[in-house]
Amino acid sequence: MKVLIDQDQINSRVVNLGRELANEYQNRQLTIIGILTGSLVLLADLIRAIDVPHQVGLIQASSYRDKMTAGSLKINLDYLPDITGRDVLLVDDIFDTGRTMETLLEQVSQREPLSLKSAVLLWKEEATEVDLTPDYHCFKIPNHFVVGYGLDFNNEYRHLPFIASLEGSDLV
Repeated sequence: MKVLIDQDQINSRVVNLGRELANEYQNRQLTIIGILTGSLVLLADLIRAIDVPHQVGLIQASSYRDKMTAGSLKINLDYLPDITGRDVLLVDDIFDTGRTMETLLEQVSQREPLSLKSAVLLWKEEATEVDLTPDYHCFKIPNHFVVGYGLDFNNEYRHLPFIASLEGSDLV
């Protein structure tokens, strides 16, 4: 495992993003929606860094059927609060191909928010397959399989306070 982004870098960037979002959403009705499960660590840190009143909700979205292979996207919007007429920020751990975010933005927009934007911790720009970019991102990374700070491999490594690239022997 090779560390790509250390804990201090993540903390600093998340705090700065929180300040940027607080400025943008000052005096607005903001709802922040985390995408389970990968966004939980980022969501927890980010909502504390956004110093304006806001609601929090969750969406379950999963497209992985085994260790590293993407399958069909399964979405559960049961934990989503009423967002009609509110500014909504959709938060995820990683923007890879962009297909998950694209689908979620389409589905959430049907709930008639006033505005809808996306924020991600990591953006694999070279892996993007859709005509969409995240509105906010903390870091661009190369097209490596990464773990830590909420991201997992086989439901492990989410607890790591840094982002690391898994190497061949780690992927067993």
